[in-house]
Amino acid sequence: MVEATSNRIDSKYRFILLAAKRARQLQAGAKPLVHTTAHKPTRIAQEELRAGLLNFEYMPLPGTEPKVKEPPPPTPTKGKKKKA
Repeated sequence: MVEATSNRIDSKYRFILLAAKRARQLQAGAKPLVHTTAHKPTRIAQEELRAGLLNFEYMPLPGTEPKVKEPPPPTPTKGKKKKA
């Protein structure tokens, strides 16, 4: 059973995504950050996540950044122009 026990991980889905990414790193030759009896990269990655040893940050999805409102252009004034 998968449990996202870390306070930083908000869902099981995100836990699995992070563990899968770390498992790929382990398969490519990265050294495990925990001492474990597990041999499979997926189990090692899950243990590392539960121990809080992996650093990660949430990135906003493309197109979901908050839009900054620009001020409206100045409206022309009627009447006499002021001289400087």
